Amino acid sequence: MRPPRRPIQTVSLWVRRQPPKVKAFLAVIAGMAALVLLRVIVHDHDNLFVAAEAVHSIGISVLIYKLMKEKTCAGLSLKSQELTALFLSVRLYCSFVMEYDIHTFLDLSTLVTTLWVIYMIRFSLRSTYMEDKDNLPIYYVVVPCAVLALLIHPSTSHHIINRIFWAFCVYLEAVSVLPQLRVMQNTKIVEPFTAHYVFALGIARFLSCAHWVLQVLDSRGHLLIALGYGLWPSIVLISEIVQTFILADFCYYYVKRLNKLFLTTYSCYVGKQSLELCN
Repeated sequence: MRPPRRPIQTVSLWVRRQPPKVKAFLAVIAGMAALVLLRVIVHDHDNLFVAAEAVHSIGISVLIYKLMKEKTCAGLSLKSQELTALFLSVRLYCSFVMEYDIHTFLDLSTLVTTLWVIYMIRFSLRSTYMEDKDNLPIYYVVVPCAVLALLIHPSTSHHIINRIFWAFCVYLEAVSVLPQLRVMQNTKIVEPFTAHYVFALGIARFLSCAHWVLQVLDSRGHLLIALGYGLWPSIVLISEIVQTFILADFCYYYVKRLNKLFLTTYSCYVGKQSLELCN
């Protein structure tokens, strides 16, 4: 006799049967519901940005644990880590010259750990690095971001170089995970610790996006005016949304896999309990 389905299992099976467009619509609804919930729960929305940095740091910590325990960097993209270090370095510079605050310290700590991961991949664990799978040319990512930063950047009173750097790090952050997703696509297998890291990035991106969206709503659009005129304010929001959606698909399958694992474990437990009662 099969155990009765739990509500979460019923909902999961229903979602799984839906066509892609319905799934996309449900994802948008879920995102909007999460934004409303965050707006109610988190009173100071600057804390969302701090939380995003904290979750990113947790993801890096997972990588460090993997590298130290398993002595392998298989499945990791060195190029994604280098892009992360690049945009963090630029953002750290902008923080020092434009808005020195708690974000500066968080960026510095994340940069230090990212540089350590790069060192381990390049030197200590070089023999396990899948260089042939990490084949997305880095200039495919950097050059378009640099060109876009030259064309569209803040119109604030800061020096033009600083404004271009600020735009560059915003654009680069949005697409820095692409080489990692390419590695996962090429290998066809996602190593557990790498999956945890990418999922943490997805959560961090969502919290960062939520921070900007809620800030705009709370200021009734005045934040966009403070950021300058022209296309820049809109591009900032679009960049945040793009980087969230880039990882949304992976996060969906990550949660789906965890749910499947949970349901399998639960079914085995119920089956075992039923056998014990019969005996």
